[in-house]
Amino acid sequence: MKKFILFAVAVFTLTAASAQVTLQGSKFTDNWSITLKGGAVSPFQHYKYWPNARGIAGLELRKQITPVLGIGVEGEWTFNTSSWTGFKSKNVIDHQFVGMFGALNLANIFGGYKGTPRFCELEAIVGTGWSHAYYPKDVAPDMNSLYFKAGMNINFNLGETKAWTLSLKPAVLWSLHDGSKQITNSFNANRAMVEMEAGITYHFKNSSGTHSFAICPKQYTQADLDAVNAQVNDLRAQNGQLNNRLTAANARIGQLEKDLDDCLSRKPSVITNTNVIDNSTEVLESNVFFKVGKSNITADQMPNVERVAIFLKNHKDATVVIKGYASPEGKEEVNIRLANNRAQAVRDALVNKYKIAPSRIQAEGQGIGNMFSELEWNRVSICTINNPLEKK
Repeated sequence: MKKFILFAVAVFTLTAASAQVTLQGSKFTDNWSITLKGGAVSPFQHYKYWPNARGIAGLELRKQITPVLGIGVEGEWTFNTSSWTGFKSKNVIDHQFVGMFGALNLANIFGGYKGTPRFCELEAIVGTGWSHAYYPKDVAPDMNSLYFKAGMNINFNLGETKAWTLSLKPAVLWSLHDGSKQITNSFNANRAMVEMEAGITYHFKNSSGTHSFAICPKQYTQADLDAVNAQVNDLRAQNGQLNNRLTAANARIGQLEKDLDDCLSRKPSVITNTNVIDNSTEVLESNVFFKVGKSNITADQMPNVERVAIFLKNHKDATVVIKGYASPEGKEEVNIRLANNRAQAVRDALVNKYKIAPSRIQAEGQGIGNMFSELEWNRVSICTINNPLEKK
């Protein structure tokens, strides 16, 4: 008994040491299985195994406490196919064993539980219980005995959900009866039997929906939760600051849109060289400058085109004459074409971008400009606006 107690202490020590994962809580009805097994049994010594073997069959009902430790009850019955005592019982079943057992999953002890059973696992089995031998009444009385059992389960877990297990179950069973109806704690090979069985096990579905232990997500301490709450509060504060900035930006955008509307609704105030001819026509000019060898309007010159467009939109009778010029460098034919393209670029911008009617625009290239000494003034389109004045 002392040895058994020490063994139990070692079992629970190993079970605690192997707790490498946190498992989801399970109900009492979870992690149950049932096993149907059968094979052959024969005396441990003084007999040849197979010639003296007899059939054995049994059932197991097991509750898995942890991925390492399982406990269960079992019943086994041997069939009267051979005699070990020189006489045969008249019963078909001449021995029965009923007891309880514990199982240690060695794979999970040394390798840790990974969340699902491995394909192949090794278990150590120990158990104890009551045995009963049926003898002919005219030969000997039936005999009851306490037995101890030790063995191994070589398990093959099958299926996607590991609901089924096929097992090889070798074991040694000792009768703790010394022949004089006295119980002894000695393990005598003369009172031992060898079992060679195979079994098939079905694991019932658990409340988690699996057929085995389910691993919990990572467990967080209060310190972890406090850190997460601090991050959440920090993000909320940042979100408040961003909302304030967004509100200010929206207000600024609204003000800029208002200023733009006001600007667009005003008559242009920056038009160069304003003159009045014969008190009947107002003549205004705006210049659009170009880069060397280019006829495209750059972004910094587009406001000069926009001024012309705004004036024309606000004065429905006004027209514009656009004259393009090139500098004297380079071939003459290239400069003539460049001057014409510059005038057409301003015209196309007024028509396509600002929707000014083409009939109000006259555009023509003037070739090389020589009205100014500085070359940059020759790379220009001069827009002359003619606006008839209202008669008083």
